[in-house]
Amino acid sequence: MIARFLEQFPIVFASLNVGFLQTLKLFFVTLVGALPLGLIIAFGSMSSFKPLSAVVKTVIWIVRGSPLMIQLLILYYFPGLVFGANIWGQGETGRFVAASVAFIINYACYFAEIYRGGIQGVPKGQAEAGQVLGLNKRQVFFKITLMQMIKRIVPPMSNEIITLVKDTSLARIIALQELIWAGQSFLKGSQGIAGAIWPMFFTAVYYLAFSAILTVLFSKIEKKMSYFKV
Repeated sequence: MIARFLEQFPIVFASLNVGFLQTLKLFFVTLVGALPLGLIIAFGSMSSFKPLSAVVKTVIWIVRGSPLMIQLLILYYFPGLVFGANIWGQGETGRFVAASVAFIINYACYFAEIYRGGIQGVPKGQAEAGQVLGLNKRQVFFKITLMQMIKRIVPPMSNEIITLVKDTSLARIIALQELIWAGQSFLKGSQGIAGAIWPMFFTAVYYLAFSAILTVLFSKIEKKMSYFKV
């Protein structure tokens, strides 16, 4: 058994690395797209123009209230099944693009609510004080509101981002070959290996290690932001 493990390990390790790289790509693409989009959505939900805020709040409610897995399936298959047009492209690249769009929209809506809570949590008196000092609304936001908002949102944002690490595994529902897809393939039979459960334990180690790194990183960020007393 040990000899078989030593023979199979390099094959499994190489496959898991490929899957993990796909997971990393999806993770970072989601953050790059969802962080700024979430702020835009937050502004939309707080808009004084009622029709706009109503539409944005409805979209947030739908996205947050339905499973990400369903959103992935609808977004990937709907154009082809209903309109007969594959807008995502072929193969792994097309599946990655579709997964990225679904993840960005989903997490942007969650981030939007965190942003909104952070912005509205800053006392209005501080903004008014900034205006008294001659700052315009843009300067008040970037010099007063934004920095205090960041301090407030780091803990909930870190929770969402760590959750994103695990949620990337949902992309396998549209056959994106991410980390869990790579580990599970050795249960079904891949590269001459079948019925092997031990690769799944190593798969879990990748997630645990990545989450641990992010936990330490966000802990340091929180300490650096501690000079903002709120």
